[in-house]
Amino acid sequence: MKIEVYSPTIRRKEMDAVLTAMVEDKIGPGEQARFLIQVAREQLQFDFCLALRSPAMALSIALKALQLEDGDGVVLSALSPRYYGRVLEELRLRPIYCDVLPGSANMGPPVIEAALSRKSEGFVPRVILVNHTLGFVPDMPAITGMGLPVIEDCSRSYGTFVGEERAGSFGVFTILGLEERDILTSGGGALLYAQSRRDAAVLRGFSVFPEYSLPDLNAAMAVVQFREGKRNLEKRMEIARVYVQAALRTRHKRFVQQDNVEYNNYSFPLILESGMKDVKAYGKRKDIAVEAAFEDALVGTPGVSGLCPEAYSLSLRTVLFPLYPRLGSAETGKVAKLILTLP
Repeated sequence: MKIEVYSPTIRRKEMDAVLTAMVEDKIGPGEQARFLIQVAREQLQFDFCLALRSPAMALSIALKALQLEDGDGVVLSALSPRYYGRVLEELRLRPIYCDVLPGSANMGPPVIEAALSRKSEGFVPRVILVNHTLGFVPDMPAITGMGLPVIEDCSRSYGTFVGEERAGSFGVFTILGLEERDILTSGGGALLYAQSRRDAAVLRGFSVFPEYSLPDLNAAMAVVQFREGKRNLEKRMEIARVYVQAALRTRHKRFVQQDNVEYNNYSFPLILESGMKDVKAYGKRKDIAVEAAFEDALVGTPGVSGLCPEAYSLSLRTVLFPLYPRLGSAETGKVAKLILTLP
């Protein structure tokens, strides 16, 4: 059987929670969604939260809460998810595309300042939208110190600490996606939260229609995901240790997380020194999926690659290997062997 790059960690506990919600006829927004917010608050220490049907909906509300005007500029990495661009377009906001730091999956103050210096674009920057690309956390204190409000997306960095601060605790508003490929999943949805009372007061002002709210079926699954989060992160770390030992014996490179941050092992990316096509074909022969890491990133949007050469180069050379808690020891060993013998 082929080993896929992604597989949601759904066990019997998650299935039982969903079945219970169905038996109780609670499939729309209701008690389970409120309970999810309570459970999430214990972990994330926020002041107020909205449980929504999608990360795109969460991003839209966060931008509206900042009272941006038509044509205002939003700074974002070229390696951000492509749906960011669609949301900005719908709100008539202008993206200010930012490159990533050399050897990094993320932007930082030097490349943000370089993007802001492109005065010919004529956009007034009003907010920085920070995606924790592939689960790697950028230098958030430095970014928040640049004087612009920050929206932080920690959908793939959940469980990571920056020193003593949890990833997702630096932004004015924070998005925690619950999609299939996020670190926690409810089969779809997102939490949008604010930690400070002042920012929470703004978020409370948004009345959310039931059609926007996370259904109880999804919320029930997410509750179990939060409770199993520590166990799943430990399993990811165990698998990653095996992969790292294999990767160290190859010529391919890895992203390195900053010193005061321990990576949550959301994924296992390698920056290839050989052709991506050859590596993907080699994995296919071994029944192991290997995917381009940034296939659905904004860097693929026309005109962005020229503005962000580092991000474009990474998009051509970075691949992902299977890493998720459900992998057994035999499958882990098989993937490690593939990494060790890459062309």
